[in-house]
Amino acid sequence: MTGIVDWLELPLVAALALAGWRMVRGPSAADRFVAFDMLTAVAVGFAALTAVSTGRAAFLDVALGLALVNFVATAAFALFLERNDGAGE
Repeated sequence: MTGIVDWLELPLVAALALAGWRMVRGPSAADRFVAFDMLTAVAVGFAALTAVSTGRAAFLDVALGLALVNFVATAAFALFLERNDGAGE
């Protein structure tokens, strides 16, 4: 089973590197937040893979908690962008 998990970690590491690069590089706050959203999704994937490889369900609780925080943060940031976008008109 660990061989499969190792192969599944490779795309997650690639996504982690690309999203980290986009978060540092920019160019706008929205791009950085989308990259942060992707990093959180990758962390959920890593927690799920860890749960599968170790057989501990506690890692699924961590993944669920991260996903919920990610959803609330994304909704709050979208509301922030919507309100600031209308201020310039």
